[in-house]
Amino acid sequence: MKKLLASVATLATLALPAQALDLSAMNAAERDAFGQAVRSYLLENPEIIIEAYELYQQQQAELEAANDQLLVRQLAPALFEDDRDFEAGNPEGDVVMVEFLDYRCGYCKKAHEEVKQLIAGDKNIRFIVKEFPILGEESVLASRFAIATRKVAGDDAYARMNDALMQYRGKVTEGSLKKVAGKLDLDGDAILAMIDDPEVTQQIADTHQVASALSISGTPTFVIQDQMLRGYVPLNGMQELIAAIRAEM
Repeated sequence: MKKLLASVATLATLALPAQALDLSAMNAAERDAFGQAVRSYLLENPEIIIEAYELYQQQQAELEAANDQLLVRQLAPALFEDDRDFEAGNPEGDVVMVEFLDYRCGYCKKAHEEVKQLIAGDKNIRFIVKEFPILGEESVLASRFAIATRKVAGDDAYARMNDALMQYRGKVTEGSLKKVAGKLDLDGDAILAMIDDPEVTQQIADTHQVASALSISGTPTFVIQDQMLRGYVPLNGMQELIAAIRAEM
């Protein structure tokens, strides 16, 4: 708020005589007069407050984006080169896209089909999934089951399980997950036997550590090259960002 008020005051002083800007040379009476002049100016031109606020928001967004880019570069190996994470799309794609997801997140479910459309329509995207359960024990169980599915049955099985869990709307239990596996012709018992494997636990813990370093606290969150999208973004929004990234390559 102090920064915003300073921006307002700075803009307000643009309309004042140049000599009035040297605050250090003013005595108490002059500073009081200056304050009254700023107040009068703002009352007569209230739109300047909106202008200052918009400028402040723009500056903050630019600072956050620059900080995100720095963090993504620092964490690139953990983000883009962890072979424990499932990958889809083109492994040699010119744009790499990472999604932090939770199977009980409504916006992740909403984004899921649009992400699939994006990858299907753009053959030059490398897509990586980060299992990031944050919405309680059911989320953790679902992610453990998905990771265990990949360990037991491979990438194709994981892709089908990922789809199924994103479409699933019921309570997540070992029994319900076993039924989902059965519908996919997968061995639910073998997968359940793997869910508490230390490697599964470590993978989830490592993803949480990366997310914490990136100040990610919600899902879905996307990292596209060195850009971060926090929250749900419709298909056309993702396409526009990717086009802008490619234009700068």
